[in-house]
Amino acid sequence: MRTFAVTALTPPPYEALVHEAVAEVAAHSADWADAFGLVPSAAARERLARANAAELAARACPEVPLSAVRLLADLITWLFAFDDRCDEDELGANPARLAPALAPLLEVVDRFGTTAHAGYQPAGPTAAALHDLCRRVRALGRPGGLLKFAAAFREYLFALLWEATNRQLHRVPRFAEYVQMRRHTGAVLPSFALTDLATDGLAATVDRVDPRVVRLDLLAADLVCWCNDVFSYGKERLRDGHNLATVIAYELNWPERAALTEAAARYNAGLAAYGALEAEVLADADGRLSRMLQSRRRWLRGTYDWSLGALRYHP
Repeated sequence: MRTFAVTALTPPPYEALVHEAVAEVAAHSADWADAFGLVPSAAARERLARANAAELAARACPEVPLSAVRLLADLITWLFAFDDRCDEDELGANPARLAPALAPLLEVVDRFGTTAHAGYQPAGPTAAALHDLCRRVRALGRPGGLLKFAAAFREYLFALLWEATNRQLHRVPRFAEYVQMRRHTGAVLPSFALTDLATDGLAATVDRVDPRVVRLDLLAADLVCWCNDVFSYGKERLRDGHNLATVIAYELNWPERAALTEAAARYNAGLAAYGALEAEVLADADGRLSRMLQSRRRWLRGTYDWSLGALRYHP
């Protein structure tokens, strides 16, 4: 069933590239996770290694300085490690358990990478690692990018509570609600923010609020998440209703195979719509906006290619 769904996806029609230092980045991120205690057990270490965060970062940012791809890989490593705590270790199954774990993370993000007050110490390894990420984003000297990253990360944290509440209530969200929230639970938007900083693609404010650019950015986030949903369906169907195919099946009362076909079809249609609108926007885009859109193309292609071999999605 999973193989059927994956073969129904249209590969994004963009060049497939990988950063030449992917092996070095992988070693760095593994050491970084160890140093902060994000992988306290052999099982956690094995789960994180299977995720291969460095490859995803190397595909999303194939032509950036080494420090930039390391930062993105470390963010993805953090996200995978925390996702494992929420999903595999059941932290995300109960909002009453999750909420206290999110409070110190929100405090870190609110500080924008600075201690702000003498004697501040992040509360625990997960918060300390997140503070290190925020500190490194701050050190880039691009306040607009730091604000964008922090805002997107806050949305991710709050979206996790929505997901945990659904799990506690055994609730499958409606389609429109799921699409809206999925782009936040997937933490795609903070990842995009780092990519924009890495590629000097932090578009001007007037461009970022242009309705066409807003549509492209949200659609790119949706496509990354929907690709993930199709590839991970075989694993996620055993756990809960947070998957595009599951939501379609529940809302339309369709059988599993039909819902998977529809999920793949929606991805393919979204990819075609993205290409058409992107061509229109690129016709009069300046350099920064062009680089931002190029980074979205890298994410679309990189996510698809990384997912083909992602052991993380095996049930």
